[in-house]
Amino acid sequence: MSTRSDTPHLAPPLSAVLLSSARVVEDVLEGRSLTDALAEVDGALRPAAQAVSFHAMRYLGWADAVGRELVQRYPNVLFESLLLVSLTLLKGEAAAALPGMPVYAPHTVVDQAVTAAASTRSLASFKGLLNACLRRFLRERAALEAAVADSPEAEWNHPGWWVKQLRVAYPQQWQEILRAANVPAPLTLRVNRRRASREQVLAAFQDAGLAAEPVGQAGLVLATPRPVTQLPGFAEGWWSVQDAGAQLAAELLAPKDGMRVLDACAAPGGKTAHLLELADIDLLALDADADRLVRVGQNLDRLGLASERARLQAADAADLDAWWDGKPFDAVLADVPCTASGIVRRHPDIRWLRRENDVRRTATLQARILDALWRTVAPGGRLLYVTCSIFPIEGTRQALEFLQRHPEAQRLDAPGQLLPVAVDATPAAQRDGFFYALFAKQS
Repeated sequence: MSTRSDTPHLAPPLSAVLLSSARVVEDVLEGRSLTDALAEVDGALRPAAQAVSFHAMRYLGWADAVGRELVQRYPNVLFESLLLVSLTLLKGEAAAALPGMPVYAPHTVVDQAVTAAASTRSLASFKGLLNACLRRFLRERAALEAAVADSPEAEWNHPGWWVKQLRVAYPQQWQEILRAANVPAPLTLRVNRRRASREQVLAAFQDAGLAAEPVGQAGLVLATPRPVTQLPGFAEGWWSVQDAGAQLAAELLAPKDGMRVLDACAAPGGKTAHLLELADIDLLALDADADRLVRVGQNLDRLGLASERARLQAADAADLDAWWDGKPFDAVLADVPCTASGIVRRHPDIRWLRRENDVRRTATLQARILDALWRTVAPGGRLLYVTCSIFPIEGTRQALEFLQRHPEAQRLDAPGQLLPVAVDATPAAQRDGFFYALFAKQS
């Protein structure tokens, strides 16, 4: 289990952090996920590189707009990445708020960025250009920022198409949604009630000097993120990492003892485990990615939930011939693939990895999966449609179109669209963006 905490413990030399972070940002600019890129950073550098990389992702739109004012053409992607990372560390109040890192003087950032460039072959010949760009920014900051002030990407640090879609969908709330996306998420846990009570976990945290407060039915939010393996109860399986918004899924599906339940898109397994914590059920957990399914099994082992009644199978949920034995399920959790636009505060690279046509593409995939899974639901059974998206085509509109295709489906009470909450909210009041729709199949 891992957490997307931004907080390192010891800060290595800034030049090494800048270069490692630039390589991570380079990977993202070339289409790779931040998680995968950070996994290859040297262990001693990783915490600081993670903090700086997360910060860079949150201000990448502004840095890119300013960078294009400073240099007409980037020599290579690594130079571009190092310039952008360095600019985000020079962004005044943003850099001062970088968790767990010292506040560096501007001249130190410039000096260490040039040192980083000089240390690698692909950048050494461009260290003078980098130095000139950064020093020009310090001299002409007000004019440069004024020059990019009308850019939606610079103002909101999201792609322009993303900003446009939110303005149309949420004319009264789009600004708050975008601001919330740049607020680092708290570390939120869900207590495994098979192993411990919330009061027991709270007491253990208090004994360890860790402040936490309850959220939802079984959640805890830490005041300050920590590496999860260092928290009391990790090895004992007392809890899992899960956002407060995501904790609603298993509770809405409300499994009962003896039910036959399907978790159709299970990895990384947080909702799978929650279902098993709530009732003694026969559970089939599917995922198209066999490697990610291994992680589900590891999580179940740690939580003490692995058994013959909890089966894991790698398969495409929409391809019923590949996995379904024809026996209907009493409850189906369809946490289907989506753009993940509701969880960008935890995964700030998502906004830069997605393209506008991805929204319709994932919506089409969702419809195919939902139609297939509906066939597996027993008469009187329920299907919960879940996405971690805030785009209506992956939520509200999808649910309405599902009802049009399946008149035998009855829509039950569920929250619908949950927008992310972060700005000016206490940790316990914060959540990511999700959509929930619950359907019952009439007998």
